[in-house]
Amino acid sequence: MRIALFCSLVRPEEKGLLEAFRRRGVAVEVVHDRSAVLEVGAADGWRRFDAVLMRSLSPWQALHAAQLLQDLGLPVINPAAVIHTCADKLLTTAALVRAGVPTPRVRIAFSPEGALQAMEEWGYPVVLKPLLGSWGRLLARVNDRDAAEALLEHKEVLGGFAHGVYYIQEYIPKPGRDIRAFVVGGQTIAAIYRTSDHWITNTARGGRAANCPVTPDLADLCARASAAVGGGVLAMDLFEDPRRGLLVNEINHAMEFRNSVEPTGVDIPGAVADFVIRVAREGWAAAHAHPLPQEIGRWNGSA
Repeated sequence: MRIALFCSLVRPEEKGLLEAFRRRGVAVEVVHDRSAVLEVGAADGWRRFDAVLMRSLSPWQALHAAQLLQDLGLPVINPAAVIHTCADKLLTTAALVRAGVPTPRVRIAFSPEGALQAMEEWGYPVVLKPLLGSWGRLLARVNDRDAAEALLEHKEVLGGFAHGVYYIQEYIPKPGRDIRAFVVGGQTIAAIYRTSDHWITNTARGGRAANCPVTPDLADLCARASAAVGGGVLAMDLFEDPRRGLLVNEINHAMEFRNSVEPTGVDIPGAVADFVIRVAREGWAAAHAHPLPQEIGRWNGSA
């Protein structure tokens, strides 16, 4: 078996994945997105791979490469449809709402005037987010009308696709933390609390990681959210709402896990490698249809 690791950089996550595949006797070839050239409809040697693990930092490069490789008949993890949904916060929210998965309320506006009206009707604070982006960048907690007017003016002046749609989310009073859950093939293999004195709790922004027990309720909600966006290898951010319980906030299609292996004790790259191997052998549908809960013992070192 030979796997292509399509990536931008070989970070700690990619090094962990390469080692996990090595331990399983699977050959992996690193393909850097900046040097990759694909001809539409032409294999160009890609059929030597049994599957492609998509780890590009650019969602647009990942999306288009995944589609072209799928068109050649290659299994791609994650597929283009999953990348397309998860890379866009609005598409993610819409998919979750359609599936009945609890999520924070969101309003969308297409002008500064409409966005201001939406915020005023809800009352402050609210959260203004870009449709695209990760690591907690360009998020803003809007505490009053003055802040709203300034932020909306900035977005209008900046212009462009990313600033032309106004994604307004209700502010959830988190208990100083949120939850990141790691879901592979619909199974929640691990989760962490991300704690911070700042309202943005991303570990990339200084949030502290600690193990979060994977309760039946958490596992069930994550499985439903995974199915809503198409499944695969996903990281989910969840809020603990004091009134409604767990809410799925966002879903990441190219998860980072460098700060989560130690606190959880779970071999996250090993779980990902096992899923990729299953997809390569059985196909996408079969790998989702037959979860292997006994694998968890191997992932967390208890077997």
